[in-house]
Amino acid sequence: MTTTGRVTFVGAGPGAADLITVRGARRIAEADVVIWAPSAVDAECVREHARADADLVDFSRVTQEEITDLYRRAAASRQVVVRLHTGDAATGGGVQEQHDLCVRLGLEVEVVPGVSVVAAAAAKIGREITQTEAFSTVLLSPESSERVSEFAALQTTMAATVSGARTGQFVEKLLQGGYSEATPVVVAYKVSQADEVVVHTTVGELEAVVKKHKLYRPTLFLVGAAVKAPTRRVSASATTSVDEPLRAARPSSWSRRAASRIAARVEEPVPARPDEPIPAAAPVTEPNPAWTAVEEIQQSVRKPAEEPAPKPKLTVVAAEMPKPPTVNASTSTPRKKQVRKPKRSAN
Repeated sequence: MTTTGRVTFVGAGPGAADLITVRGARRIAEADVVIWAPSAVDAECVREHARADADLVDFSRVTQEEITDLYRRAAASRQVVVRLHTGDAATGGGVQEQHDLCVRLGLEVEVVPGVSVVAAAAAKIGREITQTEAFSTVLLSPESSERVSEFAALQTTMAATVSGARTGQFVEKLLQGGYSEATPVVVAYKVSQADEVVVHTTVGELEAVVKKHKLYRPTLFLVGAAVKAPTRRVSASATTSVDEPLRAARPSSWSRRAASRIAARVEEPVPARPDEPIPAAAPVTEPNPAWTAVEEIQQSVRKPAEEPAPKPKLTVVAAEMPKPPTVNASTSTPRKKQVRKPKRSAN
């Protein structure tokens, strides 16, 4: 337990439970209170890592005054609080204001970065949005959406989070800034989640695409030549499938040691020299829920080594010996054959 109370702002990634960092998962496992928004962060992310006795606070159902009171109680009771943010907590989400508030309250403060929504969207479409010919990428938050036309004049790749209900105004400012109607746009909504929407379109068709998919909440738009969908060319050889044996990767010495430690969950003690006293046994601690969840995921995706097929057992069957002829022996004396005498005739 901390001596002053601690608040950690954790970037939970774009939403998928397995896109959180290991450090972020560990901070959730250590927390007495977890503040999160179920609409933005997958519930599995919290369920896998939070303690069973941790208090879960729905951020969308409380006011800022209630959050401030929660911070005060954490400082007085020396509690550990985690506040989850979508994407990267270090690049948005109002973390700066909350960070400074916790510092004024005398709390220890930590920010754990995460996978940003922009990075997840770029990875989804397989595009490098910082290509040399497209210069750099301009990131626009909802708070800076009024400066869209100003940044559009730079003709760089733009990553803007805009409310879907204001898509029409966003398109007007893009055109005012110099983008043409044919400029490629990627619509990314809830990337990496089960109900994600990722669509390639253009500035001219953007408003119609948003209405078609009924995207009225904040949505990420990637604008610029760098996000243009690649042209696919299918060769004749690609249509024919060839069955080739799959070769398993050779495990390295590091991976073998790591796997053995994960399986045992303890490291082997180092033997002491005869002249050194035997150290006292370390106290047995409960396994960290975050590490347990990560280890279970690792073990579930690791394919066990194929065991050699057991050799078939040879069954020896004795050959049947021919049976000897049966002889019926009798112990009684054989009867002599009686010889009949001829009858005498009467003279």
